[in-house]
Amino acid sequence: MRIQKNMSRIDRTMRFFVGLTLLILHLTDVIAGAAALIFAVVMLGSSFFGVCGFYLPFKYQTCEPAEYD
Repeated sequence: MRIQKNMSRIDRTMRFFVGLTLLILHLTDVIAGAAALIFAVVMLGSSFFGVCGFYLPFKYQTCEPAEYD
């Protein structure tokens, strides 16, 4: 079974920069805690794969149908 992408390029780009920023802040000890690190990894992962797990149960998508792979 293949999961279809449900995120637009804008959504993916914003998640990438938010995740990268959180990761850098965590690695430089500006923010601490496992939750920040986990959130950063989830944001980066969803931006790379183009699939948001929170969108799946609600069948929500931010991309156009033509963007599906």
